Amino acid sequence: MTDHKEIEPGAGLGGGGVGPAGEPTREEADHNASEAAPPRPDIVVVLHQPQDLVNIAATARAMLNMGLNRLRLVNPPELDPYRIEGIAHGSAELIERIQVFSTLRDAVADAVHVVGTTARRRTARFVWQHPREAAPELLELATAGAGPVALVFGPEDRGLTNEELDTCDRILTVPTDPRHSSLNLAQAVLLITYELWLASPASQQPLPVPKRASPPATAEDHALLFEDVQRTLETIEFFKTRNPDVLMRTLRALARRARLDVREAHLLRAIAIEARKYVERMTRPRDKE
Repeated sequence: MTDHKEIEPGAGLGGGGVGPAGEPTREEADHNASEAAPPRPDIVVVLHQPQDLVNIAATARAMLNMGLNRLRLVNPPELDPYRIEGIAHGSAELIERIQVFSTLRDAVADAVHVVGTTARRRTARFVWQHPREAAPELLELATAGAGPVALVFGPEDRGLTNEELDTCDRILTVPTDPRHSSLNLAQAVLLITYELWLASPASQQPLPVPKRASPPATAEDHALLFEDVQRTLETIEFFKTRNPDVLMRTLRALARRARLDVREAHLLRAIAIEARKYVERMTRPRDKE
């Protein structure tokens, strides 16, 4: 990480080894070459006049969570790459290629499609969409190879003006409670980029599975389990004021809703057996000394 320096419009934040605007760092090239890394859509996130370094860092973290690494800033506060990375751990690669511009027009000049964002419902005639509805088409545009799709977010205190939204091809708004419609900047970035990630093939990741899979419990497993459960309940006189048939029927229904596997059925049976044996040991008459 290099110390902060004055940044020319369109230049990256990294030190030695960082090429002209738009060219990847050596570390990024290595990363993209990795077969394990999913391909990234050509999407750039543009923060127009962000006011808080913490929100810039949180945006960087949100982008990395959702598979994006190209961030552009328009007239940001003084940037401190070291502090940004301290807030957004593991974001050095993204920070090195942050680009800074003096105008929104310059920041989106190379974009083939510009997407504005706002929480305010306006009467101006824009192309309005929710992120989930727009995501498949935006991904198609971002993977066509013609140029980047730009997602533009306004400053924290006011959002994008109508004039700034005029530069956009469509406007996204996140459906929220109308009594509290405004989102934190990084929250808005996370929600919209999440919808893009969810619509992409890269999101189809298998859920974790147990290291040792166990087959479903059989009818015999259930029968043995409930025989021992009933014997244990009889041993502790649980049925004194209860109907055994009704109670055992309830327990069987409970277990079947849980869809026990073999290991689970065996574990519950072992608990019932050991509990019964313990009670029998403790209530067995002891020989007189």
